[in-house]
Amino acid sequence: MTATVLVFVLVVFVVAGFTKGIIGLGLPTISMGLLAVVLPPTEAAALLILPSLITNVWQMLDGGHLRSVLRRLWPLNLGVCVGTWGGAAFLSGLGGPYGALALGVALILYALSGLAALKLAVPRAAEAWLGPLAGVVTGAITAATGVFVIPAVPYMQAIGLQKDELVQALGLSFTVSTLALAVTLAGGRAFTWDLAWPSLAALVVAILGMRLGQAVRARLSPQAFRIWFFAGLLALGAYLAARGLV
Repeated sequence: MTATVLVFVLVVFVVAGFTKGIIGLGLPTISMGLLAVVLPPTEAAALLILPSLITNVWQMLDGGHLRSVLRRLWPLNLGVCVGTWGGAAFLSGLGGPYGALALGVALILYALSGLAALKLAVPRAAEAWLGPLAGVVTGAITAATGVFVIPAVPYMQAIGLQKDELVQALGLSFTVSTLALAVTLAGGRAFTWDLAWPSLAALVVAILGMRLGQAVRARLSPQAFRIWFFAGLLALGAYLAARGLV
């Protein structure tokens, strides 16, 4: 990794951590989207594992609702694991022929759902079958792209979790997705010692960015930021999808 690429990687993780600090998500989405411009998808995903895991464990443990969200969301998270591992085998893992296209489409769908402020409602009785289904689809997208937000995040918003519950639920789901992806990458021998120091540096700057974002969130309205955030993801997703098609 050249010095120029390393500086770019660190800037990406500062921005991604800052975004996560403000709205509670976005670190893997932004990181994978931007790193895919300069790095192979498998290498980008390997760099993402440590910063994503630590920041999500922190978010998962920060609150008093972990037991309740574990009890309610275990079918979703089990589906995420099944979908990630099954998807890796079916799609030949990250960096397959449709990796860039799939990542672009995932980013576009996520951005459109955010810009449209979709408010879906899932009846409690439907969670038993819809949760595992959403998890499997999310896992398959994770295996292909390294991004684990579609459709898990809209699903968690739709089941009526309160604000603090939702933040911890996002941390839990992202932690499970990160670990499942790590198993897939380890099986493909994506982790190398060459990525150790860049990954640790990325962790440090991601935490700094996250803390800064948390401080800014207390002073600024997140609504305006979300509009710019999702608009940027939409443009980035369109670029990656077009590159995948070409």
